[in-house]
Amino acid sequence: MYQQVIDPVGSSLGWSALVAAIPLLALFTLLGVVRMRAWLAALFGLSLTLLVAVVMYGMPAGQAFNSALEGAAFGLFPAMWIVVNAIWIYRMTVASGHFDVARRAFARVSDDQRVQGIIIAFSFGALLEALAGFGTPVAICSVMLIAVGLPPLKAATVALIANTAPVAYGAVGLPVITLARVTGLPLGDLSAMTGRQVPVLALFVPLALLVVLDGRRGVREAWPAALTCGVSFAAVQYLMANHGPMELTDVAAALVSAGAVLLLLRVWRPREGTSQEATPHPADDSAGTGTGTGTGTGGDGGGESAGLGTAVRTEAPPRRPDTRIEVVRAFAPYAVIIALFSVVSVSAVRDALARTTAFFAWPGLHIASPDGKPLALVQFKFDWLAGGGTVLLVAGLVTAVVLRVPMRQAATAYGHTLHQLRTAAVTVTAVLALAYVMNASGQTATMGALLARAGSLFPLLSPVLGWFGTAVTGSDTSSNSLFGALQVSAAEGSGHAPVLTAAANTSGGVLGKMISPQNLAIGAAAVGLAGREGELFRRVLAATAVFVPFLCVLVYLQSTPLLSWMVP
Repeated sequence: MYQQVIDPVGSSLGWSALVAAIPLLALFTLLGVVRMRAWLAALFGLSLTLLVAVVMYGMPAGQAFNSALEGAAFGLFPAMWIVVNAIWIYRMTVASGHFDVARRAFARVSDDQRVQGIIIAFSFGALLEALAGFGTPVAICSVMLIAVGLPPLKAATVALIANTAPVAYGAVGLPVITLARVTGLPLGDLSAMTGRQVPVLALFVPLALLVVLDGRRGVREAWPAALTCGVSFAAVQYLMANHGPMELTDVAAALVSAGAVLLLLRVWRPREGTSQEATPHPADDSAGTGTGTGTGTGGDGGGESAGLGTAVRTEAPPRRPDTRIEVVRAFAPYAVIIALFSVVSVSAVRDALARTTAFFAWPGLHIASPDGKPLALVQFKFDWLAGGGTVLLVAGLVTAVVLRVPMRQAATAYGHTLHQLRTAAVTVTAVLALAYVMNASGQTATMGALLARAGSLFPLLSPVLGWFGTAVTGSDTSSNSLFGALQVSAAEGSGHAPVLTAAANTSGGVLGKMISPQNLAIGAAAVGLAGREGELFRRVLAATAVFVPFLCVLVYLQSTPLLSWMVP
């Protein structure tokens, strides 16, 4: 039995915390300063973590490697299992031509670019984040916004800022699922608490998009659309996170918000709408217009950007209008996913599927916490049938039939998806392995004990940890893996509710997504502006600088009697 010690370096908590932080500092430096590829940086960080665990913390080498293997196994299943099947479905919509049908359907909703920007970047982007995540919404929405007439730099900026509020429940809830796994806290409580923080941000994100799209005039003339979108999205996100199938939180919120704006457009139009033809393209945005682009998947999980085959063309030959049945088929995959997850959430079905789930102690791990209690982290959950990835696999098979994609072509698309995500898989498994070693060895407990000395002010800082982790790794899932247990440890030491600060890690992480190097690179590449990531960073910096302090204050107030009623 290995028992954790929180001050192994000279019996000093400060020095021990500094040593424990070396792997994270190295990982962030390699990613943010050296600009090393994410998978290489993650492997290097994992090696340092193993070294610190064995040499400085005295953890038996066998147990250190076994804890890394457990983390890597979780990275493959369910994390990458979800991502692979989600992006496979998207690939089939592109291959069948139905993705373009969906894009044209959005363009016909309104001739006002501000309304189009809100629906495409926020609502449809949220749907893509819900089903795939991992940078997909930024790449795809940037392409679609150019297709409806936005300048490239503005299109990428809007897509990045919009990809915030939905991130917490992206990839069918993977960030929250991962947070529950690494912290040992109930998934329902974490989902509910996150659903009482992120929706507050969702109220204001569409208004921020109007500022980017058309400045003060955009807010003055199109605020009803932004308000309708934000309020409907926030309300449904809260309800689903607290009472519905957590995996469908963003799916439902995205569809309802888009529907609400469509209903609004029946009785209201912007006073002075800016049409696609009327908006001039600034000179500094001209580079990149009309370039071919592949949509990337870096973002949530730290994967590398990779082409998914979508191209932007400024000139297209005349074509016949899309029929109603083609439009229905274009949105059918999303309806199939919603239907399947709804069925799985039914109590009788859920209980039947749960009987196939296996729980077992990870071989070779015998670990006790500093107070002598067995560590729950050594228990592995293998829900091969009830997991979200399996549901998406079935949805993909149904999608192939609905879109009339031949099985051979569907299988080829699956193979291409696996090849595309090969480096993302290495990154995800390495980061989760690193997190598991830190949690098992006691490195996380050491840093948590030090942060707990912040006392009553710790909740004010907790969202910053999540923001920083996502900003560097490009992934709310990875940020939760790295800092989730740390948030819980610090909260317990400072007398705060662990579920509050753990959820704050997820909520803060959604605001780091827009400035992460991976997402900036994806956004720039998607619109043909590779090499101009610095300009894109400056455009989104103001948004994160406004939203992060706002969230910090909200979480702090939730730790006080003023808003403590919001904590489940």
